[in-house]
Amino acid sequence: MNAEAPAIAPADEPAVRFFRVTPLTRRRWANFRAHKRGYWSLWIFITLYLVSLCAELVANDRPLLVWHDGAVYAPAFKAYPETAFGGQFETEADYSDPVVQQLIARDGWAIWPIIPFGYRTIDYDTDQPLPVGPSSRHWLGTDDQGRDVLARLIYGFRLSVTFGLLLTVFSSVIGITAGAIQGFFGGWTDLLLQRAIEIFQSLPLLYLLIIVSTMVQPGFFTLMGVLLLFSWMALVRVVRAEFLRARNLEYVRAARALGLKNSKIMFKHILPNAMVATITFLPFVLNASITTLTSLDFLGFGLPRGSPSLGELLSQARNNLNAPWLGIAGFSVMAIMLSLLIFIGEAVRDAFDPRRSA
Repeated sequence: MNAEAPAIAPADEPAVRFFRVTPLTRRRWANFRAHKRGYWSLWIFITLYLVSLCAELVANDRPLLVWHDGAVYAPAFKAYPETAFGGQFETEADYSDPVVQQLIARDGWAIWPIIPFGYRTIDYDTDQPLPVGPSSRHWLGTDDQGRDVLARLIYGFRLSVTFGLLLTVFSSVIGITAGAIQGFFGGWTDLLLQRAIEIFQSLPLLYLLIIVSTMVQPGFFTLMGVLLLFSWMALVRVVRAEFLRARNLEYVRAARALGLKNSKIMFKHILPNAMVATITFLPFVLNASITTLTSLDFLGFGLPRGSPSLGELLSQARNNLNAPWLGIAGFSVMAIMLSLLIFIGEAVRDAFDPRRSA
């Protein structure tokens, strides 16, 4: 007796529909790939960001792996006392100390990152006045405190992009929601929200940040919260205009006649059409978020002192004109990062343009 053949799922199963790519999506992806500058900029930006996410494996003052006396240690991820390697102190081992390095080399070996310096590591083994220029020890030199510039650039790139991404996501959620409410309901709702937005836009952001910095220590989330109060307004006008245009179309009237809730009409039927114009603005919003953080760090009202900030590096370049490598390094990273985002934004804009064909 033959075994029963296994049933084959029909083509319209939910799992199959989930992975199905519509012809419109394929056309947009083809348009995006046709924009060579933006397409390769996306891959370059993703590669740089992924490398920065693994910054502890690239630039660190602790070894990645230590083999000592038959035991394996991972100092890059866990702190070990000096006594674990045959030392005398119970405190955490200082792996840049020649004594600790000799203890490890005597009964084992260590694998170091490509850049044996963290963003806070101060190089005391130098006989030159700070800042020190580029050399085989410090590929891009040091700053005025003896910290490796390349290590601070890697960590600073990660911090700036992560801050910009989080601020863009949160501000987009608030801005899209506010614009949708304004455009869908109109009338007094639109009028009152629009007047509130005008009041928020008239407030001096820099003065508010100065006041906040005098009351509390500016941190990552504190600074993001203050900037979030103003950055959400960037997408309101775009979403509001799309909802004002679409709220009187036939499919919206039909949805109302069927008794659908306003929230379902807004976010299930109108919002997908409004997102076409909104998505094209997101790379530019991200660009503005990173620029704002860098500007505040440059002025001294941004992240806490000692953070791997690109703006703080540019501020050092201004104060140390005899060290041109500081300005060149900081400006080059900012120029490359912002240019890549602009190119990606141009490609996204062309991909969602209905007048273009692949």
